[in-house]
Amino acid sequence: MTELQRTGGELLVACLEAQGVEVGFGVPGESYLAVLDALHDSPIRFVTSRQEGGATYSASAWGKLTGFPGVAFVTRGPGATNASVGLHTAMQDSSPMVLFVGQAQLGHLEREAFQEVDYRAFFGPIVKWATQIEDVDRIPEIISRAFFTAQNGRPGPVVVALPEDVLSALSVASPGKRVALARSTPTEQSIERTVELLDEAKRPLVLAGGAGWSAQDRAALRNMVEVWNLPLASVFRNNDMVDNFADHYVGDAGVGMFSYLGEAIATADLIVAIGIRFGEMTTSAYTLFEMPDAQQTVVHVHASDREIGKLIQADVAVHCSPGEFAQSVTARAPVRHADRTTHVTKLVAAYERALVAGPQPGPVDLGQITRALNDSLPADAIITSGAGNFSIWPSKHFRYGQDQRFLAPQSGSMGYGLPAAVAAKIAYPDRMVVCFAGDGDFQMNMQELGTALQAGAQPIVIVVNNGTYGTIRMHQEREFAERVSGTDIVNPDFVAIASAYGFHAERVERTDQFQDAFERAVGSATGALIEVVLPTENLSPTATVTSLREASA
Repeated sequence: MTELQRTGGELLVACLEAQGVEVGFGVPGESYLAVLDALHDSPIRFVTSRQEGGATYSASAWGKLTGFPGVAFVTRGPGATNASVGLHTAMQDSSPMVLFVGQAQLGHLEREAFQEVDYRAFFGPIVKWATQIEDVDRIPEIISRAFFTAQNGRPGPVVVALPEDVLSALSVASPGKRVALARSTPTEQSIERTVELLDEAKRPLVLAGGAGWSAQDRAALRNMVEVWNLPLASVFRNNDMVDNFADHYVGDAGVGMFSYLGEAIATADLIVAIGIRFGEMTTSAYTLFEMPDAQQTVVHVHASDREIGKLIQADVAVHCSPGEFAQSVTARAPVRHADRTTHVTKLVAAYERALVAGPQPGPVDLGQITRALNDSLPADAIITSGAGNFSIWPSKHFRYGQDQRFLAPQSGSMGYGLPAAVAAKIAYPDRMVVCFAGDGDFQMNMQELGTALQAGAQPIVIVVNNGTYGTIRMHQEREFAERVSGTDIVNPDFVAIASAYGFHAERVERTDQFQDAFERAVGSATGALIEVVLPTENLSPTATVTSLREASA
């Protein structure tokens, strides 16, 4: 090997360094040993996950939190198929991510070689781009395209398959330079028409969310709604879009949407949709808008032209970044425009009432616990959550400050919260990271406590244990009352398990025990787990087994 030559594995890692990658998550495999060897001498930190789904959840969360593609490495076949859950989550979250998958040798493909999978066919429907490197000299080209594709327009996941013989082949190719992203600018006509509609609207509503928002973009959005006196709702799992204490924030249009917000969307005379994709949760299963032509006047702003007009045909289609739009519209605000103070104030008041859950039955009141956390968490805390009825607490009853972040899956994927918390703690080791998990949700990926231990990235984990798959049990009681099937869970000792992983751990069985337990968790240098025990009767903030059975009687 001459001085200018390097293996495909070494060239790949050099390309990642050139793109600015600092951390990669993965489970080691023999199919990409050449990459692991190259990482040995690289400044890129390889975080050893315990299962490939955990690795891709962490990478997806990294992309969502930082705006830079999360990177993951998994081996071929079973490793790749395990990883698919994080790819689907990244796609629905619009999180930039690049997954590298080991592959059989080129000469063995299409023979059902050991652990062989056609990754273009397998991953193609759930990612932005799935490809395979078949020429070692094309590694720089394909890595550059992968990172551009993952970040540009609507961000999302990319899969790159790595045949073993390509990784061991030699090349004199050089890494490509860091990719530059395209940013589109709104047309003069689209801004002028938007300004006219804003000036006339009596019941407008701004819906904001999606990916690709910088801190400057968020500030521009807040400035826009203040200058124009507009109510602003975040969409599903984007609760942290702006400061929830701001005068114009009116809640999140997500699953279990409160009735006041659904009514505001349905009766709005103008919807300004910024960065969103009109998903099922935001539209209450596509009932709040007629398709393709909504009754509301719609201004749809998106960085990807493929999202505009996909479901709803906009009256004004604006292809640009959210910050560019907000700044342009704010600059055109007239001195006087329609007075919407009553409209805004009414929605803000409804949001503030909905934040407070009623008293909960039993010895543990999660409403009180959530309010206590809201009052005590640091101003830059990061909260993560998986999926289940327990996630209603951090998504519907927690108020996010300007610098707090919320990482939760739009795909409704169980097991996301802990790997996301590990990623967040690695990205920001000095910030408090709190993971909300249900008992069923936590057991989807509780082995990632080992990843946290090894990486020195231990968050605080709150496990809500009510001995059932609560969301499914709730629907079961509604549809087939008193016919419990498959939803009961016999749980292990979560405190003992967390302790075995080196975490401080304790159990809370009454509301008044939580605050002291949480303070001890905060004081722990090893991370902490708090198991909050609820009766199965408590299925959600508004539903119990008894109330559902009475309603169906």
